[in-house]
Amino acid sequence: MRRVRVRTPEGVHVGEVVESLVVAGDRRIQPLDVDTLELPPPYELLLPVEPPEVWCAGVTYERSRDARIEESGSDVYARVYDAERPELFLKDAGCRRTVGPGGTIGIRGDSEWNVPEPEIGVVLGADGVLAALTIGNDVSSRAIEGANPLYLPQAKVYAGACALGPALHVPDDWDAPLAISMRILGADGKALFAGETSTSRMRRSFGELVEWLLRDNPVPPGSVLLTGTGLVPPDDFTLEPGQRVEIHVPEIGTLANDVALAMDLLERSSAHV
Repeated sequence: MRRVRVRTPEGVHVGEVVESLVVAGDRRIQPLDVDTLELPPPYELLLPVEPPEVWCAGVTYERSRDARIEESGSDVYARVYDAERPELFLKDAGCRRTVGPGGTIGIRGDSEWNVPEPEIGVVLGADGVLAALTIGNDVSSRAIEGANPLYLPQAKVYAGACALGPALHVPDDWDAPLAISMRILGADGKALFAGETSTSRMRRSFGELVEWLLRDNPVPPGSVLLTGTGLVPPDDFTLEPGQRVEIHVPEIGTLANDVALAMDLLERSSAHV
């Protein structure tokens, strides 16, 4: 089952993807693209959930551990990968830095090395129950985080630094592995990077990460925990304005977002206030 949120002329509806159609209210809508679920006007695909908080787990894949060690020269990432306690941090609150499918993600203007981080997001229900899965993009500055691990909030938290969507998936088996692929397109539409991984390579389970997140921590229902990335572009790659990031998980769909400078997103937001 895939669930979506759709804005129609009558308002916002929670809908479902039924075969190749999006059913929202009494509307049966044919998407322009069956993977991204992009809808024709006047319909708009929204964030599948508006999380009060978005949290992230770091260094849950061996590839992520190795990349962090390479960028920083520090062994703190190797130690946390092997430790009982995972790395957890707050990415967003109140959806102020999170965009949905088709939205524009941001990169920091004071960083020369910015990357997408494709992840599976766990949506939490009441009492922290695992309610659904979605795709997340934990956009990050590797330059800032690599300079000093204490700069992590600045590397991770800024305008447009998170994307979620396009749908929610409720699995029959929460332990079944999910394939994750990503490609990054240039402004001319040519592929600049493509790669794939699987949640079978995760060091920790979804349930274990959620259990640690909820320890002594009042995380509200509807929040999302991004569970770490196993796909890291080569060190000579950085995101640039005008590029496009597409993250695909067969059970969920494709989360597609264009790239812009975070400062430009702030200016656009201020212009609409």
